[in-house]
Amino acid sequence: MSVFSLAAAPQAVNLLDAGSLLGAFGALGIAVVLFAETGLLVGFFLPGDSLLFTAGLLCVSGNHGPVELSLPQVLIAAVAGALLGAQAGYWIGRRGGRALLARSRAGRLHEGAARAEELLGKYGHARAIVLARFVPVVRTVLNPLAGALNVPAGVFTLWQVVGGTVWTVGLVLAGYALGSSVPNVDRYLLPIVAVVVVISLIPLAAELLRSRGRRTAEGDNS
Repeated sequence: MSVFSLAAAPQAVNLLDAGSLLGAFGALGIAVVLFAETGLLVGFFLPGDSLLFTAGLLCVSGNHGPVELSLPQVLIAAVAGALLGAQAGYWIGRRGGRALLARSRAGRLHEGAARAEELLGKYGHARAIVLARFVPVVRTVLNPLAGALNVPAGVFTLWQVVGGTVWTVGLVLAGYALGSSVPNVDRYLLPIVAVVVVISLIPLAAELLRSRGRRTAEGDNS
């Protein structure tokens, strides 16, 4: 099935398919998805990394796909959605605190919250806020968690802007660079996006394995 097969039917948009989202909503869809993924706990499942990379690919003129995006519009939408979403998540956490996470039954969210809190403790506010942008699920929960932990608003805002800009612009331009250097790259869009998704999940998978190993070791020593 083509990555764009759902684009022609907005009523059947696949929220987990970057091509479907871009085909249906264009640059506006990027802003909305990134806002939800980085600002609302319910958006942890959304495809932020693959969406940004795919959008960059589709900004290359002559890609021969049914969707052709404007690079300036994509960059503006991506940065705006990521930065506004993170800031909204921070203030939601500041007002709602840990009760927001406690209400959720999603195991991935709780694992992401544990990892986010570990990042904050291990690397400090600045590095943790920047690094979290590159780890799925963690980038969703770190922002409200930072608010719940009373990370200073000025510190959070500065470093979420740095991290969010590097993450969004970097992935979009990486996709654009690949699309510009490989002729007819749209033919290989599905496997390319699959590779991006796998790579983006490596840090989370590695951390889960490390956490399980640590818990097993602690259990053996008890």
